[in-house]
Amino acid sequence: MSPSVDVILPNYNKAKFLDEAIKSVITQTYRNWNLYIVDDFSSDGSVEIINNYSNLNNVKIIKLNKNKGPAFCRNYAMRMSKSKYISFIDSDDIWTSNKLETQISSMEKQGINFSYTDYTPFFQNGEKKIFKKRTAIRDNFNFETFINNSSINTSTMIIARSILSTHRFKKIKLCEDYLFKCKLLKKNNTAKKINENSAYYRILSGSRSSRRLKNIFWLWYINKKFNKLNFIRNIISIFFISINSIKKYGGIK
Repeated sequence: MSPSVDVILPNYNKAKFLDEAIKSVITQTYRNWNLYIVDDFSSDGSVEIINNYSNLNNVKIIKLNKNKGPAFCRNYAMRMSKSKYISFIDSDDIWTSNKLETQISSMEKQGINFSYTDYTPFFQNGEKKIFKKRTAIRDNFNFETFINNSSINTSTMIIARSILSTHRFKKIKLCEDYLFKCKLLKKNNTAKKINENSAYYRILSGSRSSRRLKNIFWLWYINKKFNKLNFIRNIISIFFISINSIKKYGGIK
């Protein structure tokens, strides 16, 4: 039997895109999945959309009564998770229909415990989607290569429970997924690419320039406090992360 995978979807006020994200999970060609939807006290109609899926046996809905942030949401679901594999999707991203099937099949055959894929960024302009070029991410990452090129998109990532240990997402204002991946890679894990285009990453236009500056600040902070990079090494890390990000879609993920 195919191994089970738990899909973790945190949501906060993304009602406009949420249905598309959920449908891209429940229509997967791979059937042995459980979906954990954690709503972070949304106020925009998200709960009504989520409730439409409450009758599905393999969909678990968690509604928080206070806004806690994406790190708390993912950690909450990870505590409940029992499957061999854990995957993540953001509530404004979309999976291709064969994402889980192709990725988990490759992980099983090759004995991979941390995988990611390429993806296609796109801008949303009203109802119109403007797709950019598919990414061409390097074939593998260790800690040293990742801090110069943080191109593993969380919505394409699948990890084996066996490498999770006590690692969780830390509650910080931004880039908590970057820190989580750094912690996994620091433990001599290698992330390997499955050569597929498994997701569509939505780039929202609102205040992108100010967010870019905030991301740089938080990358710097994480590198200094948690990754223990010295000043020069931190400068190099931020520079190359910025260059690689601009190459992909004109901003910092």
